[in-house]
Amino acid sequence: MTILLPKEPMAPIAVDTLPVGEEWGYQIKWDGVRLLARMEEGRTELFSRQMLNKSLLYPEAMELLEPIQQKHTCLIDGEAVIFDQSKQRPNFQLILKRERSRSFKAGVHDGNHFIFVLFDLLYWNGEDLRSLPYVERHRRLLQLVPDKQPQLFVTDLFSDLSALWSWVEQGGWEGVVAKRLASPYREGKRHKDWYKKKTSLLFEVAIPGLIIRGGHVASLIMAKDGVLFGRVSSGLDEKRKAQLLQEGSKRKLDTPQLGTLPAELKKEQILWLRSPFLCTVTGLEVTSDGQLRHPKIVKFHDIK
Repeated sequence: MTILLPKEPMAPIAVDTLPVGEEWGYQIKWDGVRLLARMEEGRTELFSRQMLNKSLLYPEAMELLEPIQQKHTCLIDGEAVIFDQSKQRPNFQLILKRERSRSFKAGVHDGNHFIFVLFDLLYWNGEDLRSLPYVERHRRLLQLVPDKQPQLFVTDLFSDLSALWSWVEQGGWEGVVAKRLASPYREGKRHKDWYKKKTSLLFEVAIPGLIIRGGHVASLIMAKDGVLFGRVSSGLDEKRKAQLLQEGSKRKLDTPQLGTLPAELKKEQILWLRSPFLCTVTGLEVTSDGQLRHPKIVKFHDIK
């Protein structure tokens, strides 16, 4: 009998204020890619949020789950994360590079610190657990995976929101998820049981190009870790735009940067820079295609 996958994973709803009370538990919001692992008949399969098979893209997860797969039939919900050792927190851009790497093959490791974080158990050895309270599903998941390995573990469930939020904010982590302890597993966002709140997102980015319209700077192209991170204009006044154009003309580079550009950028006049400007930006979130939503410039580091 094949374990039925959900049509979509249960997802937390974004809010400005997380609920508090004894009926709630709190977890770190891991900044990665959602993965469901189905293990049955001695075989493991990995599925994305859209239920696409990702087994070949994450050989580390397949290897880490092998001891479980040999003894159990189960369906686990979790997050694939690449941990940035220099910053001591997950790096979404690094896991996004993996998602975009169509040439990545099973058995080939990229040297980054891959982690598979587990947070829910939907099926275990013949029993569908989706109707059980979350606190019970989490308890059984800890029974299935009792030991914290460096690359595979069950995420903790906390009762003190204030302490967890302070730790997350100080460390620059993405945010916190609140889960109603009595909640069953409901697909998508058709529930009032899981909520998420993100910390203020700050990013150090490079500006390798200026978008020019009518002879003036319209917006800036952002890059992070060598990958397109979107465009930004908020936080720029006319004086700053003129300054960027003047300085950018001195750094002009004829060769386009960032490899293949999306169609909307190919239509733009872009002044590419030999040495990019460096700045700090803020934004609401990083989208699934690696772009920063509603970015705003906070500070330039190499021009006054």
